[in-house]
Amino acid sequence: MKTFKDVEMKEYSNMKIGGTARELIIIEDKNELREVIETRKNIFLLGNGTNTLIPDGKIDISFISLKELKNITVEEVTENYDLVRVEAGLDLDELIKYMERNNYSGLENIAGIPGSVGGLVNMNGGSYGTEIFDCIEEVEVCKENGEIATYRKSDLTFKYRTTEIKENKWIVISALFKFRRGFDKECAEDKYAQREAKHPLDLPNLGSTFKNPEGTFAAQLISDAGLKGYRVGDAAVSPKHPNFITNLGNAKFSDVISVIEHVKEVVFENFGIKLETEIIIIKNND
Repeated sequence: MKTFKDVEMKEYSNMKIGGTARELIIIEDKNELREVIETRKNIFLLGNGTNTLIPDGKIDISFISLKELKNITVEEVTENYDLVRVEAGLDLDELIKYMERNNYSGLENIAGIPGSVGGLVNMNGGSYGTEIFDCIEEVEVCKENGEIATYRKSDLTFKYRTTEIKENKWIVISALFKFRRGFDKECAEDKYAQREAKHPLDLPNLGSTFKNPEGTFAAQLISDAGLKGYRVGDAAVSPKHPNFITNLGNAKFSDVISVIEHVKEVVFENFGIKLETEIIIIKNND
C-alpha cells in the first residue's frame, strides 16, 4: 500500500477539476482494503477518474485507487469459451487489446469507453446495445465492513447504468468473464472511430453526463432544447456531443454543477423529462 498526503486531485480526474484531498491510497493487494476501511472514515474509490466530478478546495476524503490491481488470469478453458478473471484496475482498452490477442469476443461494442474494468462493472457500463454484465459470470467485491466476497451474476441485481454493487458502495476487486471465440476486429475499430468522430476527446470531459431516458437519448433532448454550447465559466455543453460537458480551460466544480442544473431545468421545461446524471458527483460531505 502506498499513501500520499495532500494530493491535488485535478491530476486524477479526466475533467481536470479537483481540490486537495486528505490522502490518496494506492492499493497493491486486495487484502489491504480491510485495513483501509477499518482505519479511515469518509473513503471514496476513485477508479480512473473518467466519470467522477471532484470538488474544489480542501477535500476531507481518503481516495482509494486500485490501478495496481490489473492482472488477467485464465481460470478455465473449454472448447467454446474461456473463463477469464480480470482485476478491477485494468483499463478497458487494455482488456480489449487482450481479447484481440487471444481471439475472445463479447465486448467489442464497448471498445473505446474510457475507464477501468472495476468502474464499468460497478455501474454496468455499456454502449451500442452491449453492457459489460453481458459477459460476466461472477464479481469479487469488498463490502463496507471489509469482508471480501464473491457473487455469481445470478445473485446480483443490475440494470441500465447501475448495480447492487454501486448502490451498496461495495468495491469491485475483480470480475470473472465468459469469453467466446472470434474477436470482431472490424466492430471494435468501428466503435473507436465513432467515438473519435462524435465525442469531444480533445477537451477534458467525463463522458456522458446524463443517462438516456427510456425511449430517447439525452443528447437529442439537450440539442433540441437549444443547449449546445451553453456555458458557465469554462464549463460548456459540447456542440459536438451535447451529452458531454467539457472543460474549456479553467472550469470550476461550481461551473459544471450550474451547467448540469440548467440543462436539467430546460429539458424538463421543454419535454417534461427529468434527466438523471450518469457521472458521479462528489461533495465534501459525502
